Amino acid sequence: MPVTDVTTDPEALTMTLTAEFDAPVERLWDAFTNPRQLERFWGPPGWPATFPTFDFEVGGRAVYFMTSPQGEKSYGSWEFLEIAGPQSFTVLDNFANEDGAPLDGMPVMRVVFSFEPAETGSRLVNTTYFASADALEQVVAFGAVEGSTMAINQLDRVLAGLREYAAGKGTQTEILDDTHVRITRLIEGPIDLVWRAHQEPELLEKWMLGPDGWRMSVCEVDPAVGGRYRYEWEPVEGGEGEKFGFDGETVLAEAPRRAVTTEHMTGTDFPSTLNDLNLEEEDGVTLITLLIEYPDKETRDMVLATGMTDGMEASYARLEGVLATV
Repeated sequence: MPVTDVTTDPEALTMTLTAEFDAPVERLWDAFTNPRQLERFWGPPGWPATFPTFDFEVGGRAVYFMTSPQGEKSYGSWEFLEIAGPQSFTVLDNFANEDGAPLDGMPVMRVVFSFEPAETGSRLVNTTYFASADALEQVVAFGAVEGSTMAINQLDRVLAGLREYAAGKGTQTEILDDTHVRITRLIEGPIDLVWRAHQEPELLEKWMLGPDGWRMSVCEVDPAVGGRYRYEWEPVEGGEGEKFGFDGETVLAEAPRRAVTTEHMTGTDFPSTLNDLNLEEEDGVTLITLLIEYPDKETRDMVLATGMTDGMEASYARLEGVLATV
């Protein structure tokens, strides 16, 4: 992972994040000063960022918000104080309302983004200066250390490009913490088709089948927020196994990039998971990122032990074949 260290210093009133990347300083600078690239990594998993305003000049402002799986938005703003590209830039960082105005009573921070050469290619040193120990403690309590670490650890795929980052690696499963798992798979095909393949029953029935030997016998989908879905699988004639299914509700839909749904095993009292699907396109390929939130570690481990990753890889490989015919 790129992040090598995050330290807080109550005496100096600072929090410092250090990360190293296999990319030149100029490429790292571009990632932090292009809002479309910032959006691909700035928010931690489950809270992707959007920068509707980005006026990159001294005295200019950037306004951003991060959206939770439930659709809640957390706003922030930067005022650019100093710019010395490609070595550094400094901002005044505020918690903000939906108009980008600073929130009363919340900490205001000065943040320095420094980029320097390193043996691996380049190094980011991100230093946040606080006005008081209470402000530092408050921001740390909000989860700033964990959130910033997870966000910056997503930057590798932006710097490398999606093909170099994920091509040929199949379905990858990462355990992020006790209740979160991230699954990624690069798909040959444009984002619009990959989105349709996750929403339209006539396409879902062709690829979301898991291992060979199964068929989808029920596929009912209402992709609108508040709409429900139901899937059911059964073995093909002569096959072994008992039919099973999942049902749930659409919580968030932002076509063609994000859909959040609950998932419950039909006919059981097992707790539901929250499935956060994100799609990202570059150079004719689409990266599927599925963030799954489990109710507890035990449920997470039980599901992973079923061979879920192998089943998803079989489905995703089938998806590429389906997209080639659409």
